Amino acid sequence: MLIALLVPLGLASLAFTIILFRAAIAQRAVPKPEGLVLGAVTNFFDTLGIGSFAPTAAWFKFRKLVPDRLIPPTMLVGHSLPTLAEAIIFLLLLGVMVDPVLLVGCAIATLMGGLLGAPLVARTRVWVIQLVVAIALVLAAATYALTNLHMMPGGGTASGLPLTLTVIAIIANFIFGILLNFGVGNYAPTLVMLSLMGMDPRLCFPIMAAGASLTVAGAGARHIALGQIDLRMVMGMALGGLPAVFIAAFIVKSMPIELLRWLVIVVVLYAAAVMLRAALAGRKAGSSRAQQVPVAG
Repeated sequence: MLIALLVPLGLASLAFTIILFRAAIAQRAVPKPEGLVLGAVTNFFDTLGIGSFAPTAAWFKFRKLVPDRLIPPTMLVGHSLPTLAEAIIFLLLLGVMVDPVLLVGCAIATLMGGLLGAPLVARTRVWVIQLVVAIALVLAAATYALTNLHMMPGGGTASGLPLTLTVIAIIANFIFGILLNFGVGNYAPTLVMLSLMGMDPRLCFPIMAAGASLTVAGAGARHIALGQIDLRMVMGMALGGLPAVFIAAFIVKSMPIELLRWLVIVVVLYAAAVMLRAALAGRKAGSSRAQQVPVAG
């Protein structure tokens, strides 16, 4: 069953890489240097367990690198190749220990949600995207704080779940796939949910990574086709992040990151406050324009 997931994942990685580089060549999208550094740093620490979406969104907003509407799809596509590499690594190291029905079911559900969410985010108002990203950043900061305070669910030792919990987990991952398109990472909610259900936290990583990787390959290709991304930033993040994943996974392997998490919390909360303010201002401006539209009669 693991081979049945690794083969399509490998093919999806190859197809997505071709689509991404073809678009970059067609648009002459030279990687942004800051994107290279950002991709390397965020994906290095993502592999070690910090997560990449929240720090990336915070840095985008802090540095004003990308328009708010383009933040979620640019993040999703930019972290695509590193996420695909992470998934293959985690599946090879730990995937054989996980219940195959749970692993494949959650991965496919996340992909289906991701494909549904890609066109949704393209049609969503800017202030709604800003609000969703702001909420996601606050939740990410809370997760980081709980992790540092050792208050996260400890989990159990299970490698699989009963049928009812498996169905719940699959449905939840479908929702997480939709939210990935809005800049809400799937790692933290999946880890919390499965740990509360009694899963061994280590074995959650293949499930999270497999779902995220298939989603970035599928939904990412749709975002490239829609064209609502900063392709130069995407190329920088992808090329910078890919080697960082292998360095973190096979050379560094582990390091103390509690202090870094506290620093990330500060940056993430600041970005959340700025994003929330922009969302409220955008909603107010939209309401004002709607009231000024003359009514025909």
